[in-house]
Amino acid sequence: MLTLEQKKVIVSEVAEVASQAPTAIAAEYIGLTVADMTKLRQEARAAGVYLRVVRNTLAKRALADTKYACMQDGLVGPLLLAFSKEDPAAAARVIRDFSKKNDKLIVKQVALEGKLLDASAVESLANLPTYDEAISQLMAVMQAPVTKLARTLAAPHTKLVRTVAAVKEQKQAA
Repeated sequence: MLTLEQKKVIVSEVAEVASQAPTAIAAEYIGLTVADMTKLRQEARAAGVYLRVVRNTLAKRALADTKYACMQDGLVGPLLLAFSKEDPAAAARVIRDFSKKNDKLIVKQVALEGKLLDASAVESLANLPTYDEAISQLMAVMQAPVTKLARTLAAPHTKLVRTVAAVKEQKQAA
């Protein structure tokens, strides 16, 4: 049994994380073994995801004054909360990948920047590129026109050199 002070600490900790997190996911974990939960926690920690099993009454209080207050009505049954700390898709990736291996973890709610999404949105959210992938894609898009311009500017010179070489070979052959 938790004391009032312990409950206050849990509520303030979850509220602090929720206020800074870009995404939140609530998932049902009925039937997961302790070993499964330990593995899920390790994967979450490695990905920079805050994962916490919290009583629904405490979770509702913690989320009340945050952008994730929209999730309060769906907090029913044994749920774990996963918050992405930096990468918006990190929590979705961890939950999706783990639920592929273990069908007992069921996504109930997904929220992105305070907007409640359908539970199936976890798949599309998990497919978002990471920060580094997004930067490399942006750089490739920005580099393409410059590369094409350089090739276009070099084309007349290349054509001139080929023409002069062809004339030279023609005169030598004659």
